[in-house]
Amino acid sequence: QVQFEESGGGLVQPGQSLKLSCTASGSGFGVEAMGWYRQAPGEHRQLVASQRNLRPIDYVDAVKGRFTLSRDYASNMVFLQMDNVKPEDTAVYYCYLNAFVRGRYLDYWGPGTQVTVSS
Repeated sequence: QVQFEESGGGLVQPGQSLKLSCTASGSGFGVEAMGWYRQAPGEHRQLVASQRNLRPIDYVDAVKGRFTLSRDYASNMVFLQMDNVKPEDTAVYYCYLNAFVRGRYLDYWGPGTQVTVSS
């Protein structure tokens, strides 16, 4: 079982910065990848950025050059530095983890943190 603790969401003005943090905890699993997804009202959940262990980071085109993903492997933490945010970045952001559990690769998502970009 995987538990998540997310933080850093809130209200921010266009052009400003925000940093999301996520810690995954639990036992019986090996982390294969971590990242962030987001879901705006009326839309499907979409990938923002993710990284398989020690591999290049994948970013959705809409955030390239503005958002930076980083990980603390020892603590099972993942961060999303969001710079020059735009109103279209408004969404619930979900921490994501892919884990190897009892012979299978499984996806897990945190409870989500709201990010609102508005002047």
